[in-house]
Amino acid sequence: MEQVQFSMPRIGDPAPAFEARSTEGKIKFPEDFKGKWVILFSHPADFTPVCTSEFVVIASQLKDFEELNCKLIGLSVDGLFSHIAWLRTIKEKIHYKGITETDFSFPLIEDVTMAVAQKYGMMQPGESDTKTVRAVFIIDPNSKIRTIVYYPMSVGRNIDEIKRVLIALQATDALGIGAPANWQPGDDMIMAPAESCEIAEVNMESIDKDSSAKCFDWFFCTKAISKEFIMKTIKEWHKIAYK
Repeated sequence: MEQVQFSMPRIGDPAPAFEARSTEGKIKFPEDFKGKWVILFSHPADFTPVCTSEFVVIASQLKDFEELNCKLIGLSVDGLFSHIAWLRTIKEKIHYKGITETDFSFPLIEDVTMAVAQKYGMMQPGESDTKTVRAVFIIDPNSKIRTIVYYPMSVGRNIDEIKRVLIALQATDALGIGAPANWQPGDDMIMAPAESCEIAEVNMESIDKDSSAKCFDWFFCTKAISKEFIMKTIKEWHKIAYK
């Protein structure tokens, strides 16, 4: 029997468009999310413990994502009524990490035909032919895929890391510099390397006059940028770049 192949978009590709029913009504992507960042994430199934823990944590941090001009969209191949019953059960019965009575104000879409899951490569035959893995797509306001992260079905996602990547993407877009390993808002950032010897020399001279910058060599220079400045710049960037 021939194995079904599931394609997936790549970083930099336009995010595949879709329409779907959800717990927040019918949605049309990307039209309904114009000017917003979007995190589209899939989970294997409703009424499963690892997925439940993720949804509790995600919902508890929803305000943080909203402040970053970001909307969340959840997905599984379960039906809409299953979604509604599961979210209601979480709100009424589940206590996790001190979080109780969880409210969900982001859409969880049904995908019983697997149409959306297949467009995004969320079906991984090595894991399951009938359930989605834990995929995460960070999509910018221009509907371009900026980050793709896959977790296996048995391991819950680090929601703080997803939020960190979102902030890093927004900061690097706004400031034109890089985020180094383990970067957190308020840590030093990486200045873009020079593309010629002349520019490198000019950069080195300017850095010598900038007390917030350090240059260890022409290709590795850092700049201190406060968390307050980062978050303020991100908000201003959204007003200018994504009207």
